Amino acid sequence: MTGTREHTTVAIVGAGVAGLALGTFLLRNGVGCVVLEKHSRSYVEQRQRAGTIDGFGVRMFREWGLEEVLEGDPVPESEGGFFIDGEEMPIEVDDDNESLYCPQQVLVRNLTDVFLREGGDLRYEAADVSLENLEGVNGAYAQVRYRDADGTERVLDCDHVAGCDGFHGVSRRSVPAGVLTEYSHQYGYSWLSVLAAVPANPSGMAIHARGLAGMIPRGARASRIYLQCGVDDTVEQWPDERVWSELEARFGVPVPTGEIVSKQIVPLRSVVFDPMSHGRLYLLGDAAHIVPPMSAKGIHLALHDAEIFARAVIRRAVHGDSSLLDSYSETCLPHIWNYQAFATWITDLMHNAGDTTHEGEFRKQVARAELRRQFASEAAGRLFGELTAGTN
Repeated sequence: MTGTREHTTVAIVGAGVAGLALGTFLLRNGVGCVVLEKHSRSYVEQRQRAGTIDGFGVRMFREWGLEEVLEGDPVPESEGGFFIDGEEMPIEVDDDNESLYCPQQVLVRNLTDVFLREGGDLRYEAADVSLENLEGVNGAYAQVRYRDADGTERVLDCDHVAGCDGFHGVSRRSVPAGVLTEYSHQYGYSWLSVLAAVPANPSGMAIHARGLAGMIPRGARASRIYLQCGVDDTVEQWPDERVWSELEARFGVPVPTGEIVSKQIVPLRSVVFDPMSHGRLYLLGDAAHIVPPMSAKGIHLALHDAEIFARAVIRRAVHGDSSLLDSYSETCLPHIWNYQAFATWITDLMHNAGDTTHEGEFRKQVARAELRRQFASEAAGRLFGELTAGTN
C-alpha cells in the first residue's frame, strides 16, 4: 500500500511504563511525540506483571500532576509475610513509606487513559519497526519505519527516538556493533514463575534449604508463584503436583491448590548497557538495563530514565539547550549502578540464606546473620514490605 511520511519531535518505541510516562510528560509540556506499540491495546493492558512503585515514583507522579495513574488497583489488600524455615518473621510496617503496590498492567492502563484523553498519539499493532539514520547525517532527521494495522507503510521523521521497547526490542538492536558495552551477571539459579488461579495465602516470601519461594497476589483469586530452581531446569520438570508440594514445603504451612494457568523458567540476571544512547536514539528502561525481579526495582529505573529524558527533551525544545540530552547517559548510569548494587545484594542475600548448593554453608550463615541484622533495623519494614508485595 502507498506509504505516508510525517514529522514528530520524539518517536517513542514501546507503550510500556517508560514509553507512556515519557509520552505523557512530553505531551503536557507541548512537545510533539508519537508512541508506537507492536501489540494490540488489549494485549498490553492484560499482560500480567508485578509492580512496586517506590517513594521516588509516587512523588514523581505527584510532581508531574499525574497522581491519578496510581489509582484503581484491583488487587485486594494483602499482608505480606516473610518466612524462614517455616517460621514467620515479625515485620514492623514503616508507616512513612510512600511506596505502593500497583500491577504494571494497571499502571499501563491508567497511563494510557491519561495519554489518550489528553490527545496523545498512540499507535498499536505497529509491525516491522526499523530505525534509520540514527546518526543524523548532515543534520537530517532520524527515521522510524513501520507498517500499521492496515498494512500501510509509514515513516516518522523525528528529532529523537526513545527506545522503550524492552530487552528484546528493535531499538537496542539498531545500534551498530561495537558502540555499546554490555555489562552482565548471571546469578547461577533461575525461578520457576507460575500464574495460578488461587488466592495468595500465605502471601509473601519464604527462605528454605530447598530454595526460595514466593506467593504474591494478582487478584482476588489469582497469584504469582515463584520457586527457585536450577539454571538448567525446564518447565517439563515441574508438573503441577511438584509445584504445590514444593511451595508448601518451603513456606512450611498449608497452601491452597488449584488451576495453574501458566509456567515459565526465568533466569536471574543483571545487565547494563553503556552508553544508553547513540546519535538520536536514547534507550530507556529494560532496553538499557535489567535488574533481577527479586529487587522489585524495575519500575523505579524505568520511571527514572523517563523523567531524566523528558526533562532533557523539554529543555532542548523550550530553551534550545541540548546539554541535558548530551549528558543523558552520564546522568542515568550512576543511579542505575547504585540500584544494581542493591539488586545484587538482596538477590544473593535471599538465595544464599536458604539453598547451599550454590555458595555453600558459610555463605548461608553469613546471609542469615545479615537477615537478622536487617530485621532488627528500622528500615526492615520498608525493605521487606516492598519485596513481599511487589516482586516482578
